[in-house]
Amino acid sequence: MEYQYPFSLDWSKDEVIDVIKFFELVERAYEKNVSKEQFMITYKRFKEIVPSKSEEKKICNEFEESSGYSSYHVVKKAKEAEDGQSITMK
Repeated sequence: MEYQYPFSLDWSKDEVIDVIKFFELVERAYEKNVSKEQFMITYKRFKEIVPSKSEEKKICNEFEESSGYSSYHVVKKAKEAEDGQSITMK
């Protein structure tokens, strides 16, 4: 991994950790797989920290530019997946 995770200086230490966990699960969806439930719980927490759609898009685009991993596509696939299913972007 040769990139940095996007974050805001306004976030608390715990919020930064939770946002990083979200992006780690996006990575895992591309590299291995992640359960829908685990991903959606983490995404829900991410949305509590970043409730604005425009801010979410900005942060996720920063992550995609540096990593090549699309948070948008993983979230979309997770929302479409059935309960109990694993998400993989391979």
